[in-house]
Amino acid sequence: MTTILMVCLGNICRSPLAEGILKSKLPSEDFFVDSAGTSGYHEGEKPDLRSIEVALKNGLDISKQKSRRFIVEDFETYDYIYVMDHSNYNDVVHLARNTSDTNKVKLILEHTPDAYTLEVPDPYYGGNRGFDNVYELLDNACNQIAIALTCGE
Repeated sequence: MTTILMVCLGNICRSPLAEGILKSKLPSEDFFVDSAGTSGYHEGEKPDLRSIEVALKNGLDISKQKSRRFIVEDFETYDYIYVMDHSNYNDVVHLARNTSDTNKVKLILEHTPDAYTLEVPDPYYGGNRGFDNVYELLDNACNQIAIALTCGE
């Protein structure tokens, strides 16, 4: 089974959306997708209501997810670790024990060749349009990741 972890700061906005989107695109018998945050501010909480709403608007239910903090052992558990921005990348790589760990970590938008940025903006302090934009960015990236993973690239 291939294991994938999505990571943002608080694990309540971007990474829960990325988890839900990628899960919807991959067969669950072959892939396990989860999410975490680089901070523990929201540990045990559900995703932000705006993330839940934008997911529901797009046919996904992420309301059962619970926030958790990224831990060093995640390098052992996950084959791929996708982060939302450079700050998340630096925080995760800082915990890496070796080159193998570091090589698992990628910016999620690296998989979207036509992306205008490599960072998924944090929509927390923005309005609903920010969550729609984040959903669109993540959906495009997850399409590319799903294609790469199911085609064996």
